[in-house]
Amino acid sequence: MFRNFIRSGAAIIAVLFILTAGFASLVIGKRYLAKQQEVIAQTAVHQQQHISKHVEYFNKETGLLLYYLKFSLVNAPRPLSGLSIGQRDVNPSVRSVNIRNLENQQYDTDLSNPSNLLLGNLDLGFVMIYLFPLIIIIFTYNIFSEETEGGTWNMIRIQAVSPLKLLWHKLLHRAVVVYSLAVVLLLSAIIILQVPLNITLLAVVCLLVLYLLFWFSLSYWIVSWRKSSGFNAICMLAAWILLTILTPTFVNSYISNAYPVPEALQTVIKQRQGYHEKWDMDKSVTMEKFYAHYPQFRKYQLKGEEFKWLWYYAMQQIGDDDAAQYSKALEEKLRKREEISARIGMALPVLHTQLSLNDLAGSGMKDHLLFQDSVRHFHEKMRLRFYPEIFEERPVSSIDWSSFTVEYFTAPAGIRWVTLLLPLIVICTLLSGLAGYNLYRFRQE
Repeated sequence: MFRNFIRSGAAIIAVLFILTAGFASLVIGKRYLAKQQEVIAQTAVHQQQHISKHVEYFNKETGLLLYYLKFSLVNAPRPLSGLSIGQRDVNPSVRSVNIRNLENQQYDTDLSNPSNLLLGNLDLGFVMIYLFPLIIIIFTYNIFSEETEGGTWNMIRIQAVSPLKLLWHKLLHRAVVVYSLAVVLLLSAIIILQVPLNITLLAVVCLLVLYLLFWFSLSYWIVSWRKSSGFNAICMLAAWILLTILTPTFVNSYISNAYPVPEALQTVIKQRQGYHEKWDMDKSVTMEKFYAHYPQFRKYQLKGEEFKWLWYYAMQQIGDDDAAQYSKALEEKLRKREEISARIGMALPVLHTQLSLNDLAGSGMKDHLLFQDSVRHFHEKMRLRFYPEIFEERPVSSIDWSSFTVEYFTAPAGIRWVTLLLPLIVICTLLSGLAGYNLYRFRQE
C-alpha cells in the first residue's frame, strides 16, 4: 500500500514541488544572510573611515565634529533569520546615529522597492506554513472516500484486517512522507544556513512538528465525516484559505483599526517643531529645561548671547523631550498590537506558528521594538559620553577616536515552552478526539 502511494503521479509531483520550493527558499535565505553580513562588515569599515575623515577636516571644535559623526549599533541577524525572514526586510539591522536629536533619526530605513516588499520573500517558513498544508490536503482528502467510491470498501470490511486500522495505516504512510520532506529541508537548512544546534532550534522543530500535526488532525477530522472526495477537497481547501489568508487579514484589519498609530507623524512633527522653535526663544528657557533633564550638567553655564555648542545641544535634547510622549505612545501601541496578535494567535494555528517562528528567528516586531529601545539607550550613552567634552570645549585631539567601534545588540534569551506549544497541542487533541468519535460511531453502525 505504501509503495502504491509513493509511486503515484500525485505523490511524485507533490514531493518534487515541495523540494523545489524548499531548496529555493534556502537559497534565498542564504543570500539574505550573506547580504546582511556584508552590510554589517561594510558598516564597521565605514564607521572607522567616517570618523577618521571627519576628525581630519573638523579638528578645531569638538562640538562641530560631533554634529557630523555617526556611531552604529547593529542587530545582527541570527542564522535562523534565513529560515524565517519575517519583518527584517522592512526593519533595518543597522542604526547609525549622531548625538543630536534622536527622534528624527529613529525611523530612518533603507531604500527598497515597495513592490518587492509587498511580495515578500520565499523563505522556508513560508514553505512550511503555507505550502506543506496543501501537500497534506492532496495526500489525505480521499484516504477514506476512494475506497467507497471505488467499490472496494465492502471487500475490506469482510477481511480480517480492521477497516479503521487500514485507514490509520494510510494516514501514517502519508505522514511519513510529509515529515520526511520536512526533515530533509530542516537538515538542509542547518547545513546551508549554518544554524547552530541549540535550544532555539529544538523549539523551532517542535513548533513545526506540531503545526504539521495540526493539519493532519484537521484533515483526519474532515475525512471522518465520510463524505465524497470532492466534498473533502473543497472543505480542506476552504479551511486552508480561511486559516492562511482570510483570518490573518481580518485580524490585521481589526488590530489596525483598534490601535491606530497617528503618533508616528506627530512624533516627527513635534520633534521638529520643538527643535526649530528654540531658535526664536529665550536661551535661558531652553537651558533650564535642559538642566531639569540633566542636573549634572548645571555646572556648565551659558554666558553671553553668542552661539555656544552648550545651547545648541541643549536645544536638540529638548526637541526630543517635547516629542517623548508621542514616541512612547507610538511604541506602546506597537507593543499592544504585538500582544493582541499573540493572544488571538493562540486560537489560530497559522498565525500562532508564524508569529512564534518569527520570534524564535529574531525577525518579528518584538525583536525590532527591543532593538529600538537599545538604540535609544545607545544614543543616550553616546550623549553622556561626549557632552562633557563639548561643554568644556576640549580639543579634538584629546579623544581617542579609534576606540569607537561598531556595537552590537543582543536580544534577551528565553523560550516560553507552554505558550509556544500548548495551543497547538490542545487544538490537535481536540480535532483528533472529534475524528475518533466520528469513526467510533461509524464502527458501531
